[in-house]
Amino acid sequence: MDLLTLIVWVVIIFNVVAIVMILLGDADIILQIKEKFGKSVKCLAGQVVWITGASSGIGEELAYELARAGCRLVLSARRTNELERVKKECMLRGSIKEEDILVLKLDSIDFTSHKTAVDKVFKHFKHIDILVNNAGRSQRAMWLKTSLQVDRDMLELNVLGVLSLSKLVLPYMEKRGSGHIVNISSVAGKLGAPMSGSYTGAKHAVQGWFDALRVEIGDKNIHVTNVCPGPVFSNILAVAFTEKEGEEFKGEMNPNEKRMKTDRCAYLIGVAIANKMWEVWITKNPVLFLCYANQYTPNLSKWISGKLGLKAIQKLREGQH
Repeated sequence: MDLLTLIVWVVIIFNVVAIVMILLGDADIILQIKEKFGKSVKCLAGQVVWITGASSGIGEELAYELARAGCRLVLSARRTNELERVKKECMLRGSIKEEDILVLKLDSIDFTSHKTAVDKVFKHFKHIDILVNNAGRSQRAMWLKTSLQVDRDMLELNVLGVLSLSKLVLPYMEKRGSGHIVNISSVAGKLGAPMSGSYTGAKHAVQGWFDALRVEIGDKNIHVTNVCPGPVFSNILAVAFTEKEGEEFKGEMNPNEKRMKTDRCAYLIGVAIANKMWEVWITKNPVLFLCYANQYTPNLSKWISGKLGLKAIQKLREGQH
């Protein structure tokens, strides 16, 4: 077999394996490889991890995952009673001491309170190894009917709240010479999600803002991970924005929908953090396939989306395919 033939066969085999991994996987190829052969979540033992939006959904399950790994945790959200519940569960599941978990009430859009919150964390733990920006809300609304005030509210919560906290924590990480910022984005940060224009725009903004930051701090031993989950079981629909200011969608998820289980999503996020990955996609098919199609053949992907139409795309994003 000559060299050219060998190269052709290697390329063919590589592509076949890649396609199989995409079709059978629930995460991007690199994350699948890291799950099998990379660092375990347990390598994070002893590190101080601050999780916003820790009172429910992905944030809550990630707290349990990191508690089992032996991390010291800061749990933040607006509902202190729910945070206390999560704290107790973390202690049961992770066998970690009470002083290793700080419950800290935080309103992501009360920017003036963020400096005080950061000071409290540093007073308790002396440093922060990992900041997980998870707090946020989704949306269900028609683009044209969405008020500009809803757009503003979405950007304040899902973008400016993330920037505000990160800009306060990063100088400490820079001074210490190590740190890790993790943003729970969404596949909506990669694809255009119909009926969620404001949410999609906000997640695209987070992706761009922190991709720029990653390059700027690349030589300072500070890492940035953007996590893009697809449909996941949570309470996100209950509190989602609508087209009207101050209104909540109050939707419920059907347990028969083909969404990823929250604990599985949290585990994969833990793997991504442990391996300091830059960007990960965590979702089942066909959404995972669409992520790859959009990345490598964007025009074809947009043509397919147009042909599928609004109703079909909505079913995909709600796990009803």
